[in-house]
Amino acid sequence: MAVPATIRGTLLAFILGVAVSLAQISHPARASGKIDDASRIAVVSSFAPELSVLRNDLKNARTFSVNGIDFFVGQFEGHDVVLFLSGISVVNAAMSTQLLLDNFNVEKLVFSGIAGGVNPALNIGDVVVADRWGQYFELVLAREVEGGWQPLGFFDYPYSNFGMMFPRSVSVKRKGAGEIETKFWFPVDSGLFESASAAAGGIVLESCTSENTCLNDAPRIIVGGSGVSGSAFVDNAEFRNYVFETFEAQVLDMESAAIAHVAYANDIPFLAVRSLSDLAGGGGNENQIETFLDLAAKNAATVLKAIFQKMAD
Repeated sequence: MAVPATIRGTLLAFILGVAVSLAQISHPARASGKIDDASRIAVVSSFAPELSVLRNDLKNARTFSVNGIDFFVGQFEGHDVVLFLSGISVVNAAMSTQLLLDNFNVEKLVFSGIAGGVNPALNIGDVVVADRWGQYFELVLAREVEGGWQPLGFFDYPYSNFGMMFPRSVSVKRKGAGEIETKFWFPVDSGLFESASAAAGGIVLESCTSENTCLNDAPRIIVGGSGVSGSAFVDNAEFRNYVFETFEAQVLDMESAAIAHVAYANDIPFLAVRSLSDLAGGGGNENQIETFLDLAAKNAATVLKAIFQKMAD
């Protein structure tokens, strides 16, 4: 027997209503636009060896995947966290960090990973917690003219050039702000920085790799100073000297300043913990990142854990 059209319409509306209700029950957080409604501290690393050290200590872990990026939620050192990989480079770091903030309730954002040492007083294995980050590889490649270089006049150039390379400030629109700002430095959060300062004493860092390759000097923790980020892997002694002398940088990497930029724009407290895996062209006959990557990642994670413990005080 044929079902009248009015009844078919009523049944269809009922079925659709039930389906919508079930979808809302299955994903209650989606009503708020978030995957997960818990307030969490986000911990980011740029590639797998760094993050695996932290995931080993993640309790009650669950995984969410967004646009191919896995976000691992759970408890770390007594705090609700979400861990994820930014991917290497400023573009990946900015993209994945904004994806994080769009999908999770993030109260703080911290980075744990490796970096290249710039300050000649620092050694492989040392851990740096910088108090500000700048995007030193935002550049104008200037026109060569007689007697030198001619950069474009409409950018802000707060620092000296390296040949044709003229570092410039970046523009940023911050949450709640009316005007676009021009900035070079993005400061870290004062509260997180205080936790790092309190955690620095009494930490013992690793000096030997699992293959028993040992450092000549016991690693130290340096809290303060500048860090810079850019889209190049630096393995050049002359450019390393330029970066140290020009920006008074302790370290350089390829992600932290981009994440600091995104955190600043979204008004999220940020801090980066970076351990030196190499000296950016300043040590020995070849880059040593492959030898000391795991050691540096472990030292950064050790300092991060101590910071989390201080946050609980």
